[in-house]
Formats: sequence, C-alpha cells, structure tokens
Amino acid sequence: MEWNRSDMLSMARLSCTLCGGEGVKQEKSGTITPCHCVLRASFRACYARFRLCVGREKYLSRVSFEHFGGTDRRMMWCRKDEEYAADFHLVCRRALEPDLYRIFSYHFLLGADWKLCCRRLCLDRGRFFHAIYRIQETLGRVFYELEPYGLYPPREYFITRIRRGPSRAVDAARLGMPALAALPA
Repeated sequence: MEWNRSDMLSMARLSCTLCGGEGVKQEKSGTITPCHCVLRASFRACYARFRLCVGREKYLSRVSFEHFGGTDRRMMWCRKDEEYAADFHLVCRRALEPDLYRIFSYHFLLGADWKLCCRRLCLDRGRFFHAIYRIQETLGRVFYELEPYGLYPPREYFITRIRRGPSRAVDAARLGMPALAALPA
C-alpha cells in the first residue's frame, strides 16, 4: 500500500518535534516520507492486535468460512486470529536483522522489561531503547507496505469479501437492459 497524506496525518503524534503533528517528513531530495511517529503508530496498532489474538483463550477462537479468489470460487475454513499471529511473527522474523530480532523476541514476544533485556543481552539502556525505536519504525513500514495483503490496518485483515453472483453488466444484459457503462451521461 502506498503512503498518503490523510493516513499519515491521522496516525501522527501531535507532540512530535520532527513533523509537528503532520506525519510528513520532507527529505532534502524533495520526496515526502512518513515521520517516525507514524511508523511507530503503525507498529503499535499491529502489535496490539497481535497481543489480542494471542491472549485469547483457544476455545474462543473463531472459525470462519471464507471465499478465496479464482474462477473455481473455492471456500475454505480458516482461523483468522491464528493466521494473523503467524503472519505477524513471520514478517517480523524476515524483516529484522538477527540482533534486532533477539531484542524483539525478548521484549515484545516474551514480555521482558527493559532491565531484564539489558542484562540478558549485555546492552546499556540507551542502546536498548534506540534498538526498540528502530524495530518499531522498521516493522511499522513493513506492515504498512506489505503486498498483496498488508497487516496494517489490522481490521482489513479480518474482513472477508464475498462476491455474490455475476457482475452488474451480466445482470443487465440478462434482463434486457443496457449496462450502466453504456448509459448516456
């Protein structure tokens, strides 16, 4: 998905000193990129949904019957919560360098606080928090720009779109009416 100004503005932090709450950072070359606060907001939204999916009791898991594209119109059973958690974890593992992934797994997946992480990974406090910010920015960008099915916004991951029946042009032809595209303006 491409970044647009309205998404960046809605996710921007008002107290951000880099963008002033606009969510846009102008590079020297003239290109417009999302601010770091926007990337971290994207990560936090996906991480909150991941924690919700993982924290549910297994007997509360929803099973849904979904349509998967193609000409044969197949339907399959799926568990969206488990799929989202697995996709989140795999994308994080692929996108992060091994050192950053170790910090990510201790802090975000296992839930260790910064003191325990610093002691276990032999880091000082400043390097740890700089690594956390770098992880959030990297993964926020990856979650937003992931193609063809992004993890951000999380609500769109859980929406099922089932197309019922033929298109309007076929319906109009079957009823003897002109198609909507053929009507004069």
